[in-house]
Amino acid sequence: MHMIHFFPFSPEGFLFMLFIGVLLWSVVWKGLALWFAARNGHRWWFCIILVVNTLGILEIIYIFGVAHKKLPAFGGKKHDGGASSASV
Repeated sequence: MHMIHFFPFSPEGFLFMLFIGVLLWSVVWKGLALWFAARNGHRWWFCIILVVNTLGILEIIYIFGVAHKKLPAFGGKKHDGGASSASV
């Protein structure tokens, strides 16, 4: 019986790892874009992002171009936009 070495140094193993990487990349960006579209009430963007698969390109355009989000917003502390909460 001839056994094919599948992981990780064969061409099949490389293609499998590439597929998993692209899948994870796409799912993360799609999830973020869908979340922002839902929170912003952008129904058409939500539907388009949900249906169209562009390997993260459309999702990145939506997040940074339409929703105007910046990288610190993904995990940083929320702030009040510079307004002081102290009473005078």
